[in-house]
Amino acid sequence: MSSFKQNVVVLTGASSGIGRALARQLAEQGAWLALAARSRDELDDAVHECLAAGRAVGARAIAVPTDVSDEAQCRALVERTVAEYGRIDTLVNNAGISMWARFDALRDLAGLERIMRVNYLGAVYCTFHALPHLKRTRGRIVGVASLTAKTGVPTRTGYAASKHAMAGFFDSLRIELQDDGVSVTMVYPGFVATGVRRHAVGPDGRPLGESPVQEDAVMSADECARLTLRAAARRKRELVMTARGKVGQWLRLVAPSLTDRIAARAIARGR
Repeated sequence: MSSFKQNVVVLTGASSGIGRALARQLAEQGAWLALAARSRDELDDAVHECLAAGRAVGARAIAVPTDVSDEAQCRALVERTVAEYGRIDTLVNNAGISMWARFDALRDLAGLERIMRVNYLGAVYCTFHALPHLKRTRGRIVGVASLTAKTGVPTRTGYAASKHAMAGFFDSLRIELQDDGVSVTMVYPGFVATGVRRHAVGPDGRPLGESPVQEDAVMSADECARLTLRAAARRKRELVMTARGKVGQWLRLVAPSLTDRIAARAIARGR
């Protein structure tokens, strides 16, 4: 697959997990990358990995440290990309933080506000500033959401809310852009082995420090990235990645209480 050769891609959340796998696979196709995340050291490592992986096919990569919850930093990310490459062809809104706590166990709402700013407003900020450039190239927008954007999940109230908001925003934007040649692809993974849950917001608002998910029994980040890029290359409307997620959409219509029980059991099992 070489759909992204010399394609200028802005990728948020690029330093680890799904984002790091996306960056590497894009580089292997010869993409020109602007990698964004908060950690400069981890971004530099990602750039070196991408340049090594894509050297034979002319891949390029720059690190742009960015906290997507800050609109000014999102604008600077877009400006830096255009200054380096002259255009933007693809925007992948992947940055996100999770949570693992019952709502009634939270000590305050600061963690939920942070989740909404990163997961939802971060995608909005990046899209707002990149969109004029994407219209000129008739480019692609990709939103990496979650199955929690499709249905409620216990211990994920704030996270599910942010992903529902993200899905609603991009579904609406897709319709607005249908005459502009800009595609919007929404991706809905289930559990993915990324380690991100170690940094998920716990009841006290601090990172959990360990993952409650059976990381060795769920989809790998590499597989999630591969499926995401295939959907983006084909400009698909959306991709629900798991069989359970696909079945759950239909069950929610005909047996919503069963869907609730399945969601609760999945969280309890961590897979």
